[in-house]
Amino acid sequence: MATEKTNRLRRLAVKSFYFRTYLFWNLPMGFLSGMRIKKLNEDQCIVTVPFKWINKNPFKSTFWAVLGMAGEMSTAALILQYTYKQKPSFSTLPLKCEADFNKKAIGVTSFICNDGKMVKEKLKEAIETKKPVVIKASTQGIDKNSNIICEFKFTWSVKARDY
Repeated sequence: MATEKTNRLRRLAVKSFYFRTYLFWNLPMGFLSGMRIKKLNEDQCIVTVPFKWINKNPFKSTFWAVLGMAGEMSTAALILQYTYKQKPSFSTLPLKCEADFNKKAIGVTSFICNDGKMVKEKLKEAIETKKPVVIKASTQGIDKNSNIICEFKFTWSVKARDY
């Protein structure tokens, strides 16, 4: 499944200008939040989001919804790298989100999702069976000292469309 399109998307995703342009047009809140993809490959995606004025809550930490947006991106990018401009195209829907918060996010929070291989296998299954598959991906938000800030679990439904 790793095609030239996949490799090109990976290269562009980690380049700030291209990713920021994508966010500006497709996910404006992601653009405003300062979210970045730091790493995207077959195994892992790392997304960062800073603590800054526009992301803050009244408790002097990053608003939980901003953390959720960055956490979702760390799981969604693993799916998107294999579904972007592919034939057949894919229908993707987030079904469920679960979250646990452990401490305040007062600096840059890095979301690390290591479910890339599982995502790839599930997408192969969706193509072969032509039926929806459920992808359960988890991500951890950590601070600069590797303390766990929060953990998210996202459940996705993905189906290869018929032509």
